[in-house]
Amino acid sequence: MTDRVSISPEIRLHFSSFRTTTLRRTIYALFLLGLAFLPSVPAHADEPLFGFTYTTDLLPKGKFELEQWSTTRFDKYPGGKFWLQENKTEQEYGMRDNLQLSLYQIYDSTAAHHNGPFGQTTSPEQFSYYNPGPDDHFSATKFIGVAGEAIYRIWSPYTHPVGIAVYEEPTFGAGFIESESKIILQKNYRDDRLVLAANLTYAPEWRRLRDPDTHQVAINEELDANIDLGASYRFMPKWSAAFEIYNEREFNSYNFTHQSNSGYYLGPTVHYAGKNFFVTANYSQQMPWASHHVDTVPGGIVGGRIVDNDFERNRVRVKFGWYF
Repeated sequence: MTDRVSISPEIRLHFSSFRTTTLRRTIYALFLLGLAFLPSVPAHADEPLFGFTYTTDLLPKGKFELEQWSTTRFDKYPGGKFWLQENKTEQEYGMRDNLQLSLYQIYDSTAAHHNGPFGQTTSPEQFSYYNPGPDDHFSATKFIGVAGEAIYRIWSPYTHPVGIAVYEEPTFGAGFIESESKIILQKNYRDDRLVLAANLTYAPEWRRLRDPDTHQVAINEELDANIDLGASYRFMPKWSAAFEIYNEREFNSYNFTHQSNSGYYLGPTVHYAGKNFFVTANYSQQMPWASHHVDTVPGGIVGGRIVDNDFERNRVRVKFGWYF
């Protein structure tokens, strides 16, 4: 017969506590490991993970989507007041699995007072034809125009090392024409939960302006050349968090000479994907990294930030989408 070993109550209590703690730690470690290897949830093919940066993901052939964009731009010159509400209603259609076509309707509202260079009232670029006085309280609402959009995907990031797409968006409005072209790059990691994207934009525009002194009308030519970078991570089913940084540059020529402005914006983006809809929200702030260029407007940079008519300190963009 084997002798029984007598274990004191103190040892029994210590062993029980050790076993409970070890079990809890093991369960916690398995939970974290499970999150790390959580399978990615299938996303809608054209899900906009970013507020400003485009990806190569497109609608499947024959699918339709309705999107509503709302971008609020506010704060400029210290002590002044500035607010601009940009709205877009977009209809998207998957013509082919690698070709998506869209139609936009664009309509904006604004209010400004002592917001521009040297504290003078300056209208936003979309309302620059109005030429308010330096001390005016300016406000207006305007239908800007319509735009068409085509995105053609050359390579998919799911079947090639890098996704590549080309983008073209002509916009037509009263006294305004713009042709916006993009190269879109996308790279996916960790079973497509981590998405990196980059955009290169070339956008010449023609705008009819009125001289405030002579009241004569002339055509102003301008080039926007932008770089957008974004990184998004799907941290749980249906939810993604991203960070975006983008540089907007303006030139008074089409060959990258006579640069006037260069503003840098960065901020976070949150994205939620439902079964038949999505919501994407971004907040961006202009960084104090601006510097003077050949055609920078006098007084257009305050505290390292541009206060000219196409730049402001803060931006909030929200997108809603419904799939059909």
